[in-house]
Amino acid sequence: MATKKALKTLFKVTIKEAFLQLPIQITNTFARESSPMSMQTQKASQPIPQKPDEQILVIKRTALFQAQAPQGFLPQNLDSYLTVITDKKEFFSRAAMEKNPRYKQIIPYLIFSHTDAHGQQRLFLMQRTAVASETRLRNKYSLGIGGHIRQEDLSENSIFAWANREFHEEVHYTGTLTVEPLGIVNDDSDEVGTVHLGLVLLLQGNSADISVKSELKQGHLFTLDECKSYAPDMENWSQLVLTHLAK
Repeated sequence: MATKKALKTLFKVTIKEAFLQLPIQITNTFARESSPMSMQTQKASQPIPQKPDEQILVIKRTALFQAQAPQGFLPQNLDSYLTVITDKKEFFSRAAMEKNPRYKQIIPYLIFSHTDAHGQQRLFLMQRTAVASETRLRNKYSLGIGGHIRQEDLSENSIFAWANREFHEEVHYTGTLTVEPLGIVNDDSDEVGTVHLGLVLLLQGNSADISVKSELKQGHLFTLDECKSYAPDMENWSQLVLTHLAK
């Protein structure tokens, strides 16, 4: 595929190689409840400490979009966006960028999927805590694991090596992963989406042993139909991706 070839050229590592770079370590075991509506809960009695202001990767909006910015989830080849990120990336204070719509903060957005022995696909649906560091997304449900890219995260010049680390920082998981680039998600309808752009990757796992960590209150594997019942309480990006996956 052209996409995989481009990724190897731009980031010196294929997606598969990037996700195999780091060892997988499990510190607890995922426990599935009898009811699909019961979700494993991560207690969060204390606010999560705020990180010091950091230098994050951003791209000028005009470099990403020559005309009017597309809205919603766009299933497409990621090559052109990866080229722009490589050529036009800048690093500025996160606090300054959160209020600056002239720039887009680039967020790899990782969707975990597991298909069981009966061919039933399930997605890992999570809920953020009431004290999550991103105040505008507190208590929201999410299908995506992701975060900002700092300058030090690209020491190996690989966004996908960073994505692997981010995945294992956010969840406990044992098993192997295959990765499929899905497209981008852009939503300028609210103040969060206005300053962010998501690169959406579907992670296909061969194991259902997955559970949440720190900034996530709870998480469980749900079918697409079960996920739809949570849609009204999902963050916007997850709603857009779910609509695409349910087609």
